[in-house]
Amino acid sequence: ELRRGYVASDSKNDPAKATQDFLAQVIVLNHPGQIGNGYSPVLDCHTAHVACKFKEITEKMDRRSGKVLETAPKFVKSGDACMVILEPSKPMTVESFQEYPPLGRFAVRDMRQTVAVGVIKSVNKKDLAAKGGAKKK
Repeated sequence: ELRRGYVASDSKNDPAKATQDFLAQVIVLNHPGQIGNGYSPVLDCHTAHVACKFKEITEKMDRRSGKVLETAPKFVKSGDACMVILEPSKPMTVESFQEYPPLGRFAVRDMRQTVAVGVIKSVNKKDLAAKGGAKKK
């Protein structure tokens, strides 16, 4: 049975899988303080609203040119653009913006407002066989 919010895909051609973590380009719009590693806001991607942890801010960049300004910054603030590895707290399906644009855009919400927006560059998917559900031949 399909319900609102489910992601349907072709089981034989690139099936949808749960996400382990993903690399995204994030632009901080309006956050009152500083965002550092470990920050866990709610991420709105397609119809999913899942808490995601900022696992690692890998680089701070110029929002217009995309030029790297700082590698492994301690924090980012309003107006900054950065590359971040995000880790969802619950199973969710996302894809890179290049392959599937609707599943590759997201908004970061905290304190009942949008604090940042982003696009997904690459996804590290969970391997279902690693959970012990794989049958031995």
